[in-house]
Amino acid sequence: MKRCRWVDEKSDIYVKYHDEEWGVPVYDDRTLFEFLVLESFQAGLSWITVLKKREAFRQAFDNFDVNKVVSYDENKIQELLQNESIIRSRGKIAATISNAQIFIDIQKEYGSFSNYIWGFTNGNVIKNNDDSFPVSTQLSDTISKDLKKRGMKYMGTVIVYSYLQAIGIVNDHELSCFRRELV
Repeated sequence: MKRCRWVDEKSDIYVKYHDEEWGVPVYDDRTLFEFLVLESFQAGLSWITVLKKREAFRQAFDNFDVNKVVSYDENKIQELLQNESIIRSRGKIAATISNAQIFIDIQKEYGSFSNYIWGFTNGNVIKNNDDSFPVSTQLSDTISKDLKKRGMKYMGTVIVYSYLQAIGIVNDHELSCFRRELV
């Protein structure tokens, strides 16, 4: 079975993520928020680092319930900063809390965050036709600018592009990957 080159075949967590999640279209707002949080914490780090801590993030961030995250106070921030099982960055934690409010505002404006994010492609999946995958595109530039204009932090164009790949708006499975045609 041929997979994308970036997958470390010796890492069960990477193989499982690639085979079952990466590039699969996501429409559920809770999952969209989860990936938004995880991608923002990944900034400056490797994705495998975040994947290994994903379950701890789920526990620490109330299963990515945006309505709970938005109400985190200084006590909760201190609790998260003491949690050795997650990435402990005050800036990223604070951004997650403020991004949660913006996420909720977008839900109110568009009916769901899914409607908002998928609206950029009119609900279509973008499938690249070669193996020269970029780290950003005009689409990720546009979404990044919009999210930043709304006040979101840690939402640069590279992070947004990675997010679009993770949630299946962009199908960047390599041409020879068995998952390419399955998503």
